[in-house]
Amino acid sequence: MSDLELVALNLTAEYMSINSELQLFRYISGTDLEGRIERSVYNRRKRKLFPYIEKIRETLSSKFSDFTDVFIVDSTPIEICKISRANRSAICSTDEIKPAYGYCAAQKSRYFGYKLHAVCDKNGIFHSFDFSPANVHDVNYLHDIKENFENCLLIGDRGYISKELQLDLFNYSKINLSVPMRKNQHNFVEFSKTKSKIRKRIELRSNREYH
Repeated sequence: MSDLELVALNLTAEYMSINSELQLFRYISGTDLEGRIERSVYNRRKRKLFPYIEKIRETLSSKFSDFTDVFIVDSTPIEICKISRANRSAICSTDEIKPAYGYCAAQKSRYFGYKLHAVCDKNGIFHSFDFSPANVHDVNYLHDIKENFENCLLIGDRGYISKELQLDLFNYSKINLSVPMRKNQHNFVEFSKTKSKIRKRIELRSNREYH
């Protein structure tokens, strides 16, 4: 299997929401692709080709972004081990980034690991993502994405509430950040049901892809 074919297979699997190599190789069993490459070889070559795959993904995402001006931002916890083992764990730690203790509001619990930040459009296509230690606040990610998006509606949850940030995003890139208000906020306005449905898409997609 050539590098081009391997990249095409990887991107096609992502498009079809096949999120594990075991699932992928079961899927291609009995097809012309069976026997073209061993699973261990596929994994090794895929990791080697990651920079090229990521470049293609970014290019495709930029093309898709031309068709929409509505995006959703969210984060999801990536637990690497139980808190009781955190002090003894050295997995998933590098000189550049290390796991930390964080809090998951959805599950109302603390965890040890990382946080995945992502932006997708209303069709569920990811356009940007990044990892951070679990103790990094969600709003910090928005300082990065304002360089890559403009003239759009960005829907988030209450973790992104910040009047200063909303103003900065709009002034810098004409990004309209829309988040649900807290009920005790002054001049409370109910969040749009349409926006709530759109925001659910990235939650469902993130859970399917990364859990």
